[in-house]
Amino acid sequence: MTLSLNDRLDKLQLSGIRRFSALARQTPGCVSLTLGEPGEDTPQQIRQVVGEDLRQGMTHYPPNNGYPWLRDAIAEAERQRGVDAEVAQGSNVIVTDGATEALMVALTVVLNPGDEVVVPTPAFSLYESIVTLQRGTFVPLDTEPAGFQVDPQALDAVVGPRTKAIVLCSPNNPTGCVLNAASLDAIARVALERDLYVICDDVYHRLVYSSDYQAFCQRHPELRDRTLVVNSFSKPWAMTGWRLGWLLGPQCVMREASKVHQYMVSSVPAFLQHAALKALSTPTDSMRQSYLRRRDLTVGRIRRMGLPLQEPQGAFYAFPCVSQLGMGSEEFCERAIREAGVALVPGVFFGAEGYVRLSYACDEDTLTTGLERLGSFVEGLGVRS
Repeated sequence: MTLSLNDRLDKLQLSGIRRFSALARQTPGCVSLTLGEPGEDTPQQIRQVVGEDLRQGMTHYPPNNGYPWLRDAIAEAERQRGVDAEVAQGSNVIVTDGATEALMVALTVVLNPGDEVVVPTPAFSLYESIVTLQRGTFVPLDTEPAGFQVDPQALDAVVGPRTKAIVLCSPNNPTGCVLNAASLDAIARVALERDLYVICDDVYHRLVYSSDYQAFCQRHPELRDRTLVVNSFSKPWAMTGWRLGWLLGPQCVMREASKVHQYMVSSVPAFLQHAALKALSTPTDSMRQSYLRRRDLTVGRIRRMGLPLQEPQGAFYAFPCVSQLGMGSEEFCERAIREAGVALVPGVFFGAEGYVRLSYACDEDTLTTGLERLGSFVEGLGVRS
């Protein structure tokens, strides 16, 4: 018998985002605007808690799903933002190794082989990769014609008898767009009519610039029995390297999710959990205001370059269109690194050829330099506003 591997791995590629980030590192002097990596460090008051826990010997196995006091605090934070109190209980929270594990657990619990998952695109490529590994079928819903919103007719056209779930990310990575009420209502209608799960990747919900933002779980609490919420400490508190997140959902689902989490990672480190608790009580307003200033700087510069752009309403990404330049997004980004010393991410990796993603999560000096280089590069290509 010939040795073989999981054939689903043949369908996966390593992250295109990481590939272009690595290419930037290999290019001397290149300014990288690729990763969603905050330029700030984790606040000192959060970091110092870890040292104290280590001094106290907090180095043993914690409860699999996280310490009860952290799970209760997470549930309270979710209730405060409007998640249904019946679901937002500590017993329905699993503390995970980042949002990545939370998404993996959620989709593992929900999917059987052959099930379909609808994802509005452009979207983070992780969703498709997890669906593929779980032997499901990824079904993109193109939102570009509707201004990166969900068109009800387009949604109906992609939902079929094998559809099991819809994955949402609002604010969106890579566009920074926020789904409006009509989009959320269209998804709720289909989820109710077709008995679908809705998996909400809400990792950017604390980084919203508009006052009228509503997450799906806030607007449609009546769908509490089929809504799973994924969240993370990474973005609002600059804790990307900590790998801490959580999954929240109805008890019947979370009971099964606990099994997956237990056998996947056992638990998150014990000595990080008081720091996570501290983060929940640490305001994120200053972080959001910093990103808003960088957003305004980025939008102004890109529009002066003559590149069409929908203004981001959250997160820390801009997604300008480069289709008028007569080259694919990968070629554009490769040339930008090689000829201008600035690195972006091709839109094709998010299911949107003709666009590029720029992260303005970095510090303002780095961002300003990168935008200047991008502007010179685009001007050299002959684009005029």
